[in-house]
Amino acid sequence: MIETHRNRYNPYTDIGAAAMLKLGLPKGSLETPTFDLFRRAGFHVSVNSRSYFPQIDDESITCTMFRAQEMARYVEDGVVDVGITGHDWVVETGADVVEVAEMTYSKATSRPARWVLAVPAESEVQEVEQLEGGVIATELVRTTREYFEQRGIDVRVEFSWGATEVKARIIDAIVDVTETGSSLRANNLRVIAEVLQSTARLVANRDAWNDPARREKIEAINTLLQGAITATTKVGLKLNTPRSSLEDVLAVIGKFGEHAPTISPLIDDSWVALEIILDERQEREMIPELRRAGASGLVSYPLNKVIS
Repeated sequence: MIETHRNRYNPYTDIGAAAMLKLGLPKGSLETPTFDLFRRAGFHVSVNSRSYFPQIDDESITCTMFRAQEMARYVEDGVVDVGITGHDWVVETGADVVEVAEMTYSKATSRPARWVLAVPAESEVQEVEQLEGGVIATELVRTTREYFEQRGIDVRVEFSWGATEVKARIIDAIVDVTETGSSLRANNLRVIAEVLQSTARLVANRDAWNDPARREKIEAINTLLQGAITATTKVGLKLNTPRSSLEDVLAVIGKFGEHAPTISPLIDDSWVALEIILDERQEREMIPELRRAGASGLVSYPLNKVIS
């Protein structure tokens, strides 16, 4: 029998289509941190290095990988119901999607990525207006054109196929993305303006978002992912203290903004156990103070998810 398009296997329709959620995961620089984020959120996701179809330990989800630059369009068109991409690529493509939540994680830092207008350090250009009539190279063509048009500055914006930093000395300026600024410094470039800030976003197809079953699944995934993101900056802390020192210990905890620790009695009625969640950066300051206040048996531990 000749196989037709209709009877070919489709992973999105052959396993209970109504219950399936089509999830888009980013290929490229966000791939590893995204897989790690899903692991900490409670999902095991794996993929062969040559495959674009990851396996996930949730029978109601199917996964496909796309580059972040393409994701918003595929979400808008319903190729996937929900995906992770940068806010910059939602803006650049003009995709009509629901930005469900900001995802403050990335390959380098938790700070937003910045698309900046940069020139060589030795350039005479100090202001954006001085680029009138110039040529700008960037991967973010549409957004860059709109940036200059809004300011009434006539420039030619050209698409850059990579190594954008190098082109700053061939043309007039570049618009490139940076998180730490290290690449710009290494290429002796100077930032004269910021075009756009961007963080990763969970974006949904509008029809999927308006479907109660799929929306419930999207919101559940978002809750777990946000819990995993929050946990990256938190630690748990357990400690014991004599009841006679409890007031002093609570004063230390309150000083750092934690006012509702869990307090449990111990077998020795003259002692209690406390447990709190605090910002990781506070731990090194709080622990010595707790020790001086009378606490002992202090144990700190990492967290996978913190959901409030």
